[in-house]
Amino acid sequence: MSFDSPFHVTIDFSTSHTIFPTIIAVILGILFISILITRGRTMLATVTNGAWWPAGIDHKRFFGTLVLTVIYFMAMPSVGDIFPNTGLGFYLCSIPYLFALSTLFLHERSRRTLTIAAANAIIAPSVVWYILSELFNISLP
Repeated sequence: MSFDSPFHVTIDFSTSHTIFPTIIAVILGILFISILITRGRTMLATVTNGAWWPAGIDHKRFFGTLVLTVIYFMAMPSVGDIFPNTGLGFYLCSIPYLFALSTLFLHERSRRTLTIAAANAIIAPSVVWYILSELFNISLP
């Protein structure tokens, strides 16, 4: 992008798709550094004591999150190929992903909490999909 004047912006479309990943990478880097600053001694103590795995970790939720996230990212392009250039790959994969992730982290699975998880799984991706694809015209997978 070029900002020659405040009223004239030139966008290089061959590299414009790298803006958001760069922003996300910088944010993740800042968060990583802040974790190292605030919890670095605890992490170092764990490693020096010979424990390479955190004690007391909830294995079901940890590995469940990893598996669900891998499935989500693998399914998104395939579903997106069925509906090209519409962002429906993101939208249709995000709903079951968010519902499954929410139910995985629920401590109590009552009708009320499952209804809230289902509403969240429908509303959140709908709002994000609408804002990104319709208002900002950003193509989603």
